[in-house]
Amino acid sequence: MTLLKVEEIETYIEQYHILQGISFEVLKGEITVLFGRNGAGKTTTLRSVMGLSPISKGQITFRGENIGSLPTYEIARRGIGYVPEDQGIFKDLTVEENMRISILKRDESALEKLEWILNLFPDLKTLWHRKSGLLSGGQKQMLALARAYVGDNELLLVDEPSKGLAPIMVEKVMQAIEQMKEKTTVVLVEQNFFMASTIGDRFYIVDEGRIVHHGLMQELKEDEDARKKYLGIA
Repeated sequence: MTLLKVEEIETYIEQYHILQGISFEVLKGEITVLFGRNGAGKTTTLRSVMGLSPISKGQITFRGENIGSLPTYEIARRGIGYVPEDQGIFKDLTVEENMRISILKRDESALEKLEWILNLFPDLKTLWHRKSGLLSGGQKQMLALARAYVGDNELLLVDEPSKGLAPIMVEKVMQAIEQMKEKTTVVLVEQNFFMASTIGDRFYIVDEGRIVHHGLMQELKEDEDARKKYLGIA
């Protein structure tokens, strides 16, 4: 089942034509990875889906509804969570306060989701009453992912979760995202090819604001020429 469909979207930032006809589909229950060099348009793609960088052309459909012209808060209410590159947590609030303001419906289902994510990230239980700004980089990333997950979201857009993290924490975060796939659908922007290719189901490669290659992740793992051509890695 197609959960998100992006069709020929174009996005400008000031006078710069960043996205020049991006198209891709996200299937329910999968991890779809957007690869590409720095400045290719990956972050702008996520921001366009969330309405933070409004599109000038094209269509974005979520669960069959055209959301391309909706404001960001309405898109979020539809069930799309966003974890930006800078994590977007409230650093002056505690872990508990960050989590509680993210829970939209305080029902049994929300409590079950909270319990599940805290079991996935036990560090957050230990640091429940600590100010979020005092957490380590990896702990902040866990909190950002947990906040997006408990917000009753069917789709998570996650931007560069491994950036700046120690290798052992990168592995822990990626394993957590893979486990989250059991409960939700993920679009992942990631530069760490090895880790992303381990957990991803499908890929799209963005270059100069366009999709230049896509397919099943296993195909890219076996295609050294494509990796060298589009990502500069063997």
